[in-house]
Amino acid sequence: MTIKDIAKACGVSVSTVSRVLNDHPDVSRDVRERVRSTVERLGYIPNNSARDLVRTQSDNIGVVVRGRDNLFFSDMVNTISREIERRGYTMVLHFIGSDDDEVMAGAILEREKKLRGIIFLGGRFDYSPVTLSPVGVPFVCCTYTNCFGSLDEKDYSSVSIDDYETAFQAVKTLIELGHRRIAVVAPAIHDRSISELRYKGYRAALEQNGLEFDPRLLAETEGCFEMPKAYEGTAKLIESGAEFTAVFALSDTNAMAVMKALEDRGRRVPEDCSVIGIDGLTVSEYSNPTLTTMVQPVEEMGRQSVSILAGMIEQKQPCCHLRLEARLRPGGSVRKI
Repeated sequence: MTIKDIAKACGVSVSTVSRVLNDHPDVSRDVRERVRSTVERLGYIPNNSARDLVRTQSDNIGVVVRGRDNLFFSDMVNTISREIERRGYTMVLHFIGSDDDEVMAGAILEREKKLRGIIFLGGRFDYSPVTLSPVGVPFVCCTYTNCFGSLDEKDYSSVSIDDYETAFQAVKTLIELGHRRIAVVAPAIHDRSISELRYKGYRAALEQNGLEFDPRLLAETEGCFEMPKAYEGTAKLIESGAEFTAVFALSDTNAMAVMKALEDRGRRVPEDCSVIGIDGLTVSEYSNPTLTTMVQPVEEMGRQSVSILAGMIEQKQPCCHLRLEARLRPGGSVRKI
């Protein structure tokens, strides 16, 4: 069954059928009803791929997810999908690698799918006007900001937590429990990204509570959040002989790897060493012991990102920046000393 068959059955031209299927207004009511009735009666299914090539506007919103294996984004994608559909749009989901360029991926997707807007789920913290020039539709940076870049705040929107402050509060929690020798497992400390922000929050918490930073308590994990690297970094930290009673991990996945490295080397959590993370992954509720962590408001971040983007698309609202607060989720991985 093709569009030509529908045209023949209705006694109209192929172009008329095409205009009806694409909701063009320049077709009479009688012809429109005749075409739609025939389409339904014959069970014709339009070729959406072909239609997309000629449509001047779509209802598509792109969601570019940076990091195919990022557990943190799973629940958020579900929330974003639900909100996009509720507002009458269609989500076009696109995954890229952790080191891939989300801007170019978004720009290509914009042209191929005729996007109305884009939500970047994870990305760089150092955009410039030139960096984002390929993107021609409204967009929202979800889970991150442009704090290391030169892009003016009026030229982009974002929804995130304050990574610096969240790390500060995590380390402050350990200090209030009596810990003074607090190690940190960090992918990198000068990467102009989330690791640097959270590491700076760690250092600030120490300094503001009168604790001197000991470089022997820093375990860098080769610039990535992969669990094997966090495990290896913790193992080296233990083997170095450095003394510590707690570890701050920059993510929940890293924190779980830290706990396993400690246990594998005879250190009980939390009896011998406390561990705290950031993110609030569902899976970390089932670690043994349950991870104490700073929980990001995942659903609220997803809802707000869609809401802000829809406002920019529909009402031409100006760009805005929303900072949400992470909350402490007590678990069994920390103790008072």
